[in-house]
Order: sequence, then structure tokens, then C-alpha cells
Amino acid sequence: MLDTTQTVFIIDDEPEVSEALQWLFESVGLQVKAYRNAYEFLEQYHANMRGCLISDVRMPGMSGLELIEKLKEQNNLLPVIIITGYGDVPMAIRAMKAGAIDFILKPVNDQNLLEIVQQRLNQSTIQNTWVKEISDRIQTLTEREIQVIKLIVEGKLNKEICYELSISRSTVEAHRASIMKKMKAKNLAQLIKMYVRFQMNEEFRMP
Repeated sequence: MLDTTQTVFIIDDEPEVSEALQWLFESVGLQVKAYRNAYEFLEQYHANMRGCLISDVRMPGMSGLELIEKLKEQNNLLPVIIITGYGDVPMAIRAMKAGAIDFILKPVNDQNLLEIVQQRLNQSTIQNTWVKEISDRIQTLTEREIQVIKLIVEGKLNKEICYELSISRSTVEAHRASIMKKMKAKNLAQLIKMYVRFQMNEEFRMP
């Protein structure tokens, strides 16, 4: 079943292709936003966009590959599907290595495309749930633990945290253990990833 609460973002410089894709997704109840080029999409892009992105690989100005590389620089979490002609398959493979999750050959099979988009939207829903869980876990941290986790993410060692917060080493270690438990983090790398993702989400909520 398609998740109709998310949006399919389409980038294609050919109006007839863009309109056909828009009609296809709207016919099954999905929300759609279409863009004429990558620049137009990037002007509106933010990390809280939910759904999936479908882009032609070969476009004037900025190619689908260049777009993916730009999005990667911004820690994009939006699944990207590339549409390509047979002659552009090598470029599509490069796009996947850069971060695209799938590519489809023209002419596009409507049913195949719908199935792929359904899979990606479901994965995006799982990602959204994960972000919500992180936010909920962070709400359980004390004010002091928030101070500690911020310093951990900045790469501070225990002795540096002791100095900055004027607390003992044993207190820092106790806070770290408590943070790891509350955040359900298996290791330091996972903890940092969680908090950075939370920070990104909060930044884009600000007016």
C-alpha cells in the first residue's frame, strides 16, 4: 500500500515527461511537486522534506549526478531515484555510487516505477519514525546531560569536559553512561550520529 502522506518530488526538464509522471503518482493518491531543473529544486530543498526524489540523470545546467553530490554535501536523507536512457547507464551507476538508491531505464514501466516508489516511501517512513524516537530519547536527558552530549559531539575528551563544566571525571563518566543508556546507543559513533541528526532536524524547524 502506498504511503500517501509523503511527497514525490520530480525533476525533469521535459514537460511531457514531468506531466506524465505527475499524473501517474496523483492517480494513486500521492502528493507530487514538479521542478524544471535541479537548481529550482535546490532552492526549496531542506532536510525535513519527506518522500522521495525522482530525477532525470541528464539535464541542462546541473545533471542528476551533480544534484546528488550537492545533496550528499547537505547530508540528504531523501531517497533519490534516477531515470535514464540506456546510453546513460554508466552515469546512472555513478549516481548510485554517489548516493542514489535506484535507477530506472526509459521507457518507464508505470507499474515498476510505482512499486519502487512504494518501497522507498515505506523506507522513508521508517526513517521518520527513527528521527522521532531519537527526539523522544533526547527529551529524557537532564540539562547537564545535554551539556555533556554537546561537548562529546564536539569531540571533547573527558578531561576537557571536566574542565569546561567544572565537574569531576567520575561525574562525567557517570553522565556519559547515563546518556548512552537513555539514548540506547551501542557505541560512541552511534550516539554522535543520533545527536547530529537531531540537531539537523531542529535547525530546519526554526522559522
